[in-house]
Amino acid sequence: QVQLVESGGGLVQAGGSLRLSCAASGSMFSINAMGWYRQAPGNQRELVATITSGGNTNYADSVKGRFTISRDNAKNTVYLQMNSLKPEDTAVYYCNLQRATDWGLKDFWGQGTRVTVSS
Repeated sequence: QVQLVESGGGLVQAGGSLRLSCAASGSMFSINAMGWYRQAPGNQRELVATITSGGNTNYADSVKGRFTISRDNAKNTVYLQMNSLKPEDTAVYYCNLQRATDWGLKDFWGQGTRVTVSS
């Protein structure tokens, strides 16, 4: 199993910055990618950014140029630097780890950290 613990959420004014961290522990093998997703009230969970084991990144169009995902493999930690935050970035942010198995990809999720951006 894999455990994911997020931190770094909070309340910030529009235009401000936050840095989210996600520390992974447990069975850390066959990791395909790690990433961040978010869910605002009344909305479905959506992809924010992902980073593969090889370092390739992918971003939602809405956060390109403002958010940066990175990872520290030695610490099994993934980060999300969020700059120029907007009220529409308000959501619960979830860390995701995707593992490759013989039966396909398996997802693990953290408990979520809330980000609130005030106007």
